Amino acid sequence: MEGDAAPLSSVLHLPVELWLQVFSFLSWRDKLSVRCTCDHFRQLLDKSGLLWAGFSVTLRDFSRYNRKFWHSLAQRHVGSVCVRSGRRKDLKQLSSWLPALHALRLDNWTEGGVYDLGRFPQLSHLSLTSCFTPLRTLDFLVPGSQLRELRLCNVQLTCSAVHLLAAVSQLTRLTSLLLHHDGSLRVPSLSGILSHLTQLRHLSWTMITYRALSHDFFSTTHHTGGATLQLSDLQLLDYDAVVTQDALQPLSRLRSLSVFHLYSVPGPICHLQTWLSSLPELQSLSVHGGHPLAAYASFLPPSLLSLTLSVDLKPEDLELVSARAPHLEHLHLEPWSSSSGLIKLLPLLFPHLRTLSIRHQHVPDEDFLSLQRLQRLHTVEVLDSYYRPNPAEPGWGASQPSPRLLQLTSDLQKLTNHRVRVLTSSHRDPLSCDCI
Repeated sequence: MEGDAAPLSSVLHLPVELWLQVFSFLSWRDKLSVRCTCDHFRQLLDKSGLLWAGFSVTLRDFSRYNRKFWHSLAQRHVGSVCVRSGRRKDLKQLSSWLPALHALRLDNWTEGGVYDLGRFPQLSHLSLTSCFTPLRTLDFLVPGSQLRELRLCNVQLTCSAVHLLAAVSQLTRLTSLLLHHDGSLRVPSLSGILSHLTQLRHLSWTMITYRALSHDFFSTTHHTGGATLQLSDLQLLDYDAVVTQDALQPLSRLRSLSVFHLYSVPGPICHLQTWLSSLPELQSLSVHGGHPLAAYASFLPPSLLSLTLSVDLKPEDLELVSARAPHLEHLHLEPWSSSSGLIKLLPLLFPHLRTLSIRHQHVPDEDFLSLQRLQRLHTVEVLDSYYRPNPAEPGWGASQPSPRLLQLTSDLQKLTNHRVRVLTSSHRDPLSCDCI
């Protein structure tokens, strides 16, 4: 045993800088695992705030957490927290340990109001999601606050739409606004709110109540003297509204558009054609549902660099996409039908791809490995990394990569000299809602 102690001791006493460099390559999950191995690693990890930059933690039932737990979070300078089923007293405790919090999500908030946000003077990102207890007041939306991002999703309100928009319009520093609801909020036009939020760059809005967009729906002329809208990223949830090119004229700076269609069975008119015809400088497009790709593929702008397709499509549709958007670098392909005949086409149709998200079930191994021909590819995300270990029990699945997928991953990395990284799990923003 004495012969084993010396090497272990020498390893533990390597320079701190060297250990921190090694830890910097670990995922959040791996850092937490290493932290539990010994007191030495725990202290090294906890005392280095840089290793935890961007780290988020989800908290629930605050009675479970002791002073040692809170101290470890404070040492890591955790700046992003999601509180589930929380109450006012939880925010008081949170502020006493993490007063410098900059991002906060309240999921299923259990009180009729949000209090004590003033205890977080650096709070810039706020999310309220799935709050079934109606909010009686919007006093937490303080004019002149530091809020840069506000997300309200599936939140019941006792106030009117007028009061909500008046409160939001006072947050003049907002650069990102997300408002998702069940159709109870009726706002004829976004022009009023856009006129006040002159720094807004990202907007995500539920469109279920609209059947046609007025000509001034995105206009800001009434309050800003015709200033150009700064919006660059627009998400439309539950969309099925008629729109004209005149209504879209203020969106000249738009670079990213995401459309989540209301119906999987589309109506007679493909409204997406009008959008694409009006946005010649669009760089990113995400389409979920609606008409088949063939209905609007010929309208894709050549400026497109990123494309997400969760729609009905055929191999010949991708050929048209390749002709319309020859410089595509990022592709998320999730067709309603099988991917088996599509993957082998990608190296030929999209040679500039850098990132790719696909499903691998029913895709032949040789087709999957043909991705090695994409010389600029550096990341592949597999969207279906689950499998069923026992065919006799088809209802039971494992949420982890199958042996086949692990072998395919290893083979692809060898063929690319480990240039390509394969991800088998989605990395969602813990502050985001589940709608998108």
